[in-house]
Amino acid sequence: MQPAGDVFHAIADANRRKLLDVLAAGDLPAQELASRFDVSFAAVSQHLKVLRDAGLVKRRAEGRQRIYSLAPLRLREVDDWTARYRQFWQGRLKRLRSYLNEEQ
Repeated sequence: MQPAGDVFHAIADANRRKLLDVLAAGDLPAQELASRFDVSFAAVSQHLKVLRDAGLVKRRAEGRQRIYSLAPLRLREVDDWTARYRQFWQGRLKRLRSYLNEEQ
């Protein structure tokens, strides 16, 4: 079981990543978010809770609606971690390019 607030756990699920993608376009009420998925409202609500616990989305009340918005700051942790691998692959691709140019 992953601890609450684990950003990597939060983005590990495809539905949660899709929720982040949808919210990147703008704030939406929970009902509108749920209508974009082929799972129950309860399932979307659980995914939103994981994202909230990880600090990736925020929720505010507007009347009877709960409006969700993207809070992307914690995604910096993911970007920082993946940066090492971007550098790795960039180096490999440069070497491959050099090799292919030599072969021609």
